[in-house]
Amino acid sequence: MEIECVTEFPHTRMDPRPRKRARLGWDVPEAPKAQVGMISGPEVSSLTGYTCSTAPSGYTSSSLFEKQVVQNGSPPRREDDKDGHYKFELGENLTSRYKIHSKMGEGTFGQVLECWDKEKKEMVAIKIVRGVSKYREAAMIEIDVLQKLGRHDKDGNRCVQIRNWFDYRNHICIVFEKLGPSIYDFLQKNSYRSFPIDIVREIGRQLLECVAFMHELHLIHTDLKPENILLVSPEYVKVPEYRSTSRSPESSSYFKRVPKSSAIKVIDFGSTVYESRDQDYTVSTRHYRAPEVILGLGWNYSCDIWSVGCILVELCTGEALFQTHENLEHLAMMERVLGPLLPHMLKRADRHAEKYVRRGRLYWPEGASSRESIRAVNKLPRLQNLIMEHMDHSAGDLIHLLRGLLKYDPSDRLTAREALRHPFFNRDHHHRR
Repeated sequence: MEIECVTEFPHTRMDPRPRKRARLGWDVPEAPKAQVGMISGPEVSSLTGYTCSTAPSGYTSSSLFEKQVVQNGSPPRREDDKDGHYKFELGENLTSRYKIHSKMGEGTFGQVLECWDKEKKEMVAIKIVRGVSKYREAAMIEIDVLQKLGRHDKDGNRCVQIRNWFDYRNHICIVFEKLGPSIYDFLQKNSYRSFPIDIVREIGRQLLECVAFMHELHLIHTDLKPENILLVSPEYVKVPEYRSTSRSPESSSYFKRVPKSSAIKVIDFGSTVYESRDQDYTVSTRHYRAPEVILGLGWNYSCDIWSVGCILVELCTGEALFQTHENLEHLAMMERVLGPLLPHMLKRADRHAEKYVRRGRLYWPEGASSRESIRAVNKLPRLQNLIMEHMDHSAGDLIHLLRGLLKYDPSDRLTAREALRHPFFNRDHHHRR
């Protein structure tokens, strides 16, 4: 195994709140002294053939070898935590090529670490999957999808690009280009204030282009949500906003963040499936789950389109459209915002969802779990009122588009290509800054 001489880079203390991690640029200050690490037997044996014909004067081959071991060796082996997550310390190597700089996030699948790629001389994001069989299997499926997307998306414009992958100490590690914060993180840091309409339009256009691209490859993402849409750049500007809200009651004039660039990429293809026929298991994160999924009617490409509709509303308002954790309440919220569910869909509800239906209609409010649940539903406005409350212009086009994306019947829902031809994206708009 060839070992290259690299400079150690400093690292910062890990933020215990991964979703609030400050996404700063990578500045390279003066290199500190290397940290001493440990290497297991097999890893040392793979280095024994290393020689360097360009050793500086004053170094013996033995001392040079020890220097390479310190800089390029793997950390001591540790047991995974109780959930199968990889244990690490900042500044350690992840194989001889990558050096751990910070933790970017954590999820059911595992962790994402920001690492320095010593070979390419750039920062990358590495997804380290839990050392559990089902997650390892899902990771291999994701790699297959990513490689297929990469073969067809030559310019890498809409989907995150896989750089590499490897199996390290029973953890599948997937190396990605490093991007900016997720749409969710940006909203959170912006006190859940909405995006300007021009940003909504551009993000929506790119998101639909990605979905159309995937659907044409017979792939369904199944987990579209703001957490899985990343801004390409972390840069933003602060602009004044003159609208009082309950979140800032102390002043009617304040600043909010606006991304310098609206360029995005979609991530997390661990739940992506190849379309063959209607699927019948539950998909999508709760707030972005289509009615046919909740009712157990089977789903197809259209479940992604519903998710896009929910995301666009969230970009406009700053908050999730359906903030619920119960199926019946979720369906009642849909009816409150979009009108009555279709009788033929309610009639076909599967055995798990039939308890939500009585005499051909939604069992609401009789079946509500609490008065608080009823109040949560009743406070929601109709879709048209919700959008007009937040949009200064283009509201009419956007409302019409959303009604096409949020059709109850999946067969009536717009396709991604149809949505991209909508006037909201193509009409000449008078932009306001």
